[in-house]
Amino acid sequence: MGHPRIYPTGTTYYNADEAYGGYTIFPSAKGALLIDMRGNEVQLWAGLNGFPNKILPGGYVLGSPGARNPRHGFQDHLALLQVDWDGHIVWKFEKNEYIEDPDRAPGYAARQHHDYQREGSPVGYYSPASQPEPCCGNTLILVHEDVSNPRISDKPLLDDRFIEVTWDGEIVWDWRANEHFDELGFDEAARNALFRSPSVVTTGRGDWLHVNSLSTLGPNKWHDSGDERFHPDNIIWDARNANILAITSKATGRVVWRIGPDFRENEPVSRLGWIIGQHHLHMIPRGLPGEGNLLVFDNGGWGGYGAPGGTSKLGQNNMHRDHSRVIEINPVTLEVVWEYTARNAGFSDEFRFYSPYVSSAQRLPNGNTLITEGSDGRIFEVTPEHKTVWEYINPYYSNSLGGTHNMVYRAYRAPYEWIPQLDIPNEEPIASKDIRSYRVPGAASGVVLENETATGGVDPRSLEPAPHAAVNIRTPEQRRGARDFE
Repeated sequence: MGHPRIYPTGTTYYNADEAYGGYTIFPSAKGALLIDMRGNEVQLWAGLNGFPNKILPGGYVLGSPGARNPRHGFQDHLALLQVDWDGHIVWKFEKNEYIEDPDRAPGYAARQHHDYQREGSPVGYYSPASQPEPCCGNTLILVHEDVSNPRISDKPLLDDRFIEVTWDGEIVWDWRANEHFDELGFDEAARNALFRSPSVVTTGRGDWLHVNSLSTLGPNKWHDSGDERFHPDNIIWDARNANILAITSKATGRVVWRIGPDFRENEPVSRLGWIIGQHHLHMIPRGLPGEGNLLVFDNGGWGGYGAPGGTSKLGQNNMHRDHSRVIEINPVTLEVVWEYTARNAGFSDEFRFYSPYVSSAQRLPNGNTLITEGSDGRIFEVTPEHKTVWEYINPYYSNSLGGTHNMVYRAYRAPYEWIPQLDIPNEEPIASKDIRSYRVPGAASGVVLENETATGGVDPRSLEPAPHAAVNIRTPEQRRGARDFE
């Protein structure tokens, strides 16, 4: 499938009456970038990588100064930093593991990847009932560890470890995924596939789970009613390579709630349908619409372990689906409370909403949901009725994949009051272009024929921002070649 050489970037549409106004932060090829609703770049922390970037009250930002050479450490970031508005470091954590890579001086590295949470806010985004601590709180961090576990595989493994560190950098709690293998629900076929081929990456280690999100649950109605699985201190996480969504007890370390890796396990789970390659599983925090429900970006794409067959010769990535969805789930009944798909947004083609790697979803105070359709750099906001009220396309391309990649790992919307350094802007709306008549100046007449109606080949939904401004600019085959960025 071809794709246009030029397509719109920046804020392409803004309905000021229905969108939740604030600043949006996301990791770009330039660094941690903060934009207003019209797409104006109001602050850049150059070189501060985002895996992800998060903003705290007072204009503080978290991120990483860089990563290890992927030949030695897959997606390992060297340190986790907190910087102030002017880029001065006010907190740093790196003293997790002493490493001796041949291309750098020996020293400590955080090995942080994919997620972290600052004390005071369960999920790291705005809720009127809580807010992250800009100073002195503990931080929950997702890190890597190289392990051997012959019960999982005879190959070296890249394991996921959860650590909690104090403001002074002391590790006061940790949890290792490989030590809980028997709690993760793998059947015999999946165990056999895992043993043979545990998603071995360029470092020669098997990235067998690939956990990409973790957060505490925070206060919630389920625990208030006596369900200890949802204790506020418990940690919710997901593993994209294994199609697992789970909650770990902070007190005991045991997995106390889980769906996947087999979505045929029982009737309530099977009604959900397969969740594949998912990202950003979390519980909607208290104070927001839908509080207590789980929100997850169900990527589709590829994931899971099972019997070989079809395109899965070894049983790795045995499940596949070429479209995405965002789902909100009642964690007790497993009922889908709300979802966003291309079809319920009004499109006949499911692939019109598709990001097989990265991506996220954030519930906003007005009930809208901010969605990062990350593989093609699209961030957009939808109402509960699936109406798009804001859309932004990342205009910055990284050197990865031949310099054609504007991927956004995850974006967050913060309220204006979190950024006291800026005056609250008077942000005028941006009207949607009518693509039946809009042309690059001088390129064509832009005349719309009288008989050019929906039945004559023009989709009336084209008047609204489409779930892919670039119309699926990479084929499924090209997307599968980008797995290092999951």
